[in-house]
Amino acid sequence: MDCVVELKNWMTSNFLLLNSEKTEVLVIGPKTSVCNNLKHCLILDGCSVNSSSSVRNLGVLFDGNLSFENHISSICKTAFFHLKNISKLRPMLSMSNAETLIHAFMTSRLDYCNALLGGCSARLINKLQLVQNAAARVLTRTKKYDHISPVLSTLHWLPIKHRIDFKILLITYKALNGLAPQYLIAL
Repeated sequence: MDCVVELKNWMTSNFLLLNSEKTEVLVIGPKTSVCNNLKHCLILDGCSVNSSSSVRNLGVLFDGNLSFENHISSICKTAFFHLKNISKLRPMLSMSNAETLIHAFMTSRLDYCNALLGGCSARLINKLQLVQNAAARVLTRTKKYDHISPVLSTLHWLPIKHRIDFKILLITYKALNGLAPQYLIAL
């Protein structure tokens, strides 16, 4: 509890507000951990702060064991919704305009905070790969059962696993060469 009070004091001194009514606590640990089965309850400014199975921070859903399963499911759901709408418009769009739409609504979602997904299971990464494959099919009007790898190569789109690796390597390169923010360089 002391750390929450210290956090609130730090935020206040830096002109930030910790909203006690919207604050949730996430206990992080292995699935088998006893802590994850307990109901934690804190009192902050007279408001009850309950534990949650997942919390959202900067658009990323974190769960108690950091599997990112809910986050990836949310990305896929939203991406397929937008892809369905783009596919309805696709016959009226030029290749260039369709590609712009797909990058705006699909690629940006797949790439946002993807460095966090570096340790995710292949099963979860494959869910994101299916989104990228579907986007490439809509863009190029490729049939459902045609091989997708040549299409991705023609579009110069890295597969999702390689996009994640590239992002991590780019951040590392920038940190080692003084091009990253100071907090990363210090690490």
